[in-house]
Amino acid sequence: MTTIHIFYGTESGNAEMVADDIAEALSARGLDATTAELCDIAVEDFAQLDRAIVVTSTYGEGGLPESAAPFYDALVAAAPDLSGLEFAAFGLGDSTYETFNNAIDILSAALLERGARQLGPTGRHDAAAATDPAAAGAAWAVELTELVPA
Repeated sequence: MTTIHIFYGTESGNAEMVADDIAEALSARGLDATTAELCDIAVEDFAQLDRAIVVTSTYGEGGLPESAAPFYDALVAAAPDLSGLEFAAFGLGDSTYETFNNAIDILSAALLERGARQLGPTGRHDAAAATDPAAAGAAWAVELTELVPA
């Protein structure tokens, strides 16, 4: 069984909560899902994965949250070949900012530039919509049929 690794970058804990609910939703579908903070995985280890989900909030005026920035910096510096990686992306943001969901776009672009292939559309939660981000993330993951191996 393929393990789906869910990595999150967060400032206040919301992306972690979403990652946990995505893992729970995927586990309920019979998939093996694990979660970890982006700052806890080495780029070299990330490059060895087959499948991953990246969840991140956008911090301040469009930046990466504190726990995602070191991973992004290491990814850019190492520039590993990620051609063996398929990933899905889910972002948290607030549409009252011009840089709505910018952090997930930054991370996704970096992964794509290194050869990774994105599965499905990027999921986006809008804090201004006053909906539950964890429920939105779980619903997005369940609808993302590309996560389920043939």
